[in-house]
Amino acid sequence: MKTYKIVILGPPGSGKGTQAKMIAEKYGIEHISTGDIFRAKRGDGTELGNKIKELIDNGNFVPDDITIKIIEEKLGSIEGGYMLDGFPRTIPQAEALKGFADINMVIYIDVKDEVLVSRLSSRLMCKCGESYNKITKKPKKDNFCDKCNQELYQREDETPEVVQERLKIYKEKTEPLLDFYKDILVRVDGDQPINKVFEDIKKVLS
Repeated sequence: MKTYKIVILGPPGSGKGTQAKMIAEKYGIEHISTGDIFRAKRGDGTELGNKIKELIDNGNFVPDDITIKIIEEKLGSIEGGYMLDGFPRTIPQAEALKGFADINMVIYIDVKDEVLVSRLSSRLMCKCGESYNKITKKPKKDNFCDKCNQELYQREDETPEVVQERLKIYKEKTEPLLDFYKDILVRVDGDQPINKVFEDIKKVLS
């Protein structure tokens, strides 16, 4: 059986985090989310954790050297397959990844800009890391997390104006990865219900 070493790509609001969790669970591989790692690190009280907390709290990106080091350490501790979600985001990160990982598939979730703006403007987050959407993935109880029952909130960077700016940055920084990975890239139509997107991904993986 093939050992999946996958990168999942998609613009903000494409649903890649949700699909990554579903894929990891279905195929028994580890879901490695840089967002989850940073959240865990920023609260661990270490020197690195404090540095990450300071950067994120001030609205800055965690620099490449720190991100690459964390991912390299994480992959070094994994025996089987894995799914990278949120890394690489840039060509330099992808070049660094080649040095310590043998990625054998890249899944790109393709969604139109106008759909992304609508989705992100409707997104609700929980402090535990779960995300919901007023349109595509409503919580069972209005404004409360299904997992931990905490009250949900909307991120400050998910107003339509800010979303447009995030998409612009994504196109400049991350979209070039589609060409970088063209030999192992598979496109999936993300402008569908969550379960239909997952069915299409399962076809690709089988």
